[in-house]
This record gives sequence, structure tokens and C-alpha cells, in this order.
Amino acid sequence: MAERALTIGEVATRSGVSRRALRLYEARGIVPKPRRTQAGYRVYDADVLGILHFVTQARRLGLTLKEIGRIVDLRCAKPGPCVHVRALLEEKLADLDCLRRELKKILSNWDASSARRGVVCQHIEGGKLPWTRSHSAQPARPVPKSSSMVTPSTLARKATSSLSRKRNGTSSLT
Repeated sequence: MAERALTIGEVATRSGVSRRALRLYEARGIVPKPRRTQAGYRVYDADVLGILHFVTQARRLGLTLKEIGRIVDLRCAKPGPCVHVRALLEEKLADLDCLRRELKKILSNWDASSARRGVVCQHIEGGKLPWTRSHSAQPARPVPKSSSMVTPSTLARKATSSLSRKRNGTSSLT
């Protein structure tokens, strides 16, 4: 006998996934679109709980929603998605190994690099960022700022005032 249909609240409670996340997964095509009641409420089949368990585990392993969506799409294919999942996880493991080596390098050179200066932390700035090569990690995009809200940094102000003093022929001793 098939289990009865579940409301979004019941799915959220039983799966541990928030209603907001559930709607996001639905919009991304990871979770099948639910039926709607006459009142417009979402009604899910009980098999959505298995998909949500997979999504939760995959997110825990570091897979992106795009990668998870691709895997869910492949689940109906003949060979299934497991070959694809294995390749993704091997790539994640290689990225993590690279990150681990870089972190060890930073920690082993901690005292040696303390004489250098950094903008924020010279220990981190001195290292490469291995995860930027990852297909799953995307570099942060700069956020456009309104020119009326931008305030120059202290370094930028010092550089600007130093340049203007040089142009004016005044001393740079302050």
C-alpha cells in the first residue's frame, strides 16, 4: 500500500529540510514538482523523502546544487548516476587533498613568514588558493557599489595624499 501524500510541512519535519530549501530544490528541478490541492497547497509523494535524504548527504559531501541536480537527472538513465557521482567525489577528494597540503604548508611556515606584512593576514595571503581550480568552487563576484557609498580605504587615502604632495613639491614627512 502506498503511503499517503505529504504536505510541505510534513516533508520538512520528516526530512529535516526547511520549507524554503524544499521550494528551492523544487525550483531547481532537484525535487519533482508536487501536485497541488484545490486550495493551492503543495502535496508531495512519500518518495520525495528519499530524494531529500540524498540531497542532504550530497550537500554534506560538498556537492553543489547544480551537481546534485545533474545527478538526480541521471538517476533514470540506464547506467544510473553512480559513475558520475564517483567522478565528482574523486574530484572533490583531490581538491581537499590539495587544500590540506596548502594548509599544512601555511602552518609549517607560520613563524618563518611572520616578518612579512599582509593586507589582512600575511600567512594566508602568502599561499596559493588551491580550491579556486575546483569546478565546484566559483570565485566571488564583486558587488557593484554606488559611488556615493564608497569610502576610500586608509591605504588608498595615504597613497593619494602622498601623490598629491609629490606633485605639489611639498615634503612627504608628516
